[in-house]
Amino acid sequence: MGSLRGKLSHTLGVRREYVSEFDPTLPVRAKHGDEQAFIGIVEFYYPRCLRFARNMIGSEQDAEEAVQDTFVRVHDSFSRFDEDSRFDPWLFRILANRCRTLMARNRRRQSLIEYGEIPISASAEPEVGADWAEEVQVVLNSLPMEQREAFLLRHVEDLSYEDIAAMTGVGLSALRMRVKRACDTLRARLD
Repeated sequence: MGSLRGKLSHTLGVRREYVSEFDPTLPVRAKHGDEQAFIGIVEFYYPRCLRFARNMIGSEQDAEEAVQDTFVRVHDSFSRFDEDSRFDPWLFRILANRCRTLMARNRRRQSLIEYGEIPISASAEPEVGADWAEEVQVVLNSLPMEQREAFLLRHVEDLSYEDIAAMTGVGLSALRMRVKRACDTLRARLD
């Protein structure tokens, strides 16, 4: 995929190196009521969560809402976090569920078309001359939700297939197939 991979990484905001290292004690401390630990979690994960939500939903405003609601839910449900588990899959499971909820709400809203309004299809072909980011977002939005989610978690958020499987409850071979199909579609439509 060569240069296409580089373009996608830049467009989707993929960063393999983070500004600071994550302190693995933060989730446990936050679970036991340490508000400073929770603030540390939010500061570290907010950019990553926003990037995932923006790429999943396609709307900056809805992505912000999803991420903010996710952190409220994380804070309120820390008692259910298993201290022996990794934090990333637990957080992204909550975020992915919130993104799915917002996407479903948006689909319901779009189906309520007022008299005389012309619906705009989210899967429309990109306009000639549309910039790269718009083209990528259109192709991402055209992917089935399961493929888009698996692709973003694997290649943008850099979660392992095992973490994604734990998060989604989907088998490893099915996840690999979803990611492969998403990559094939992206490659075919963007090359």
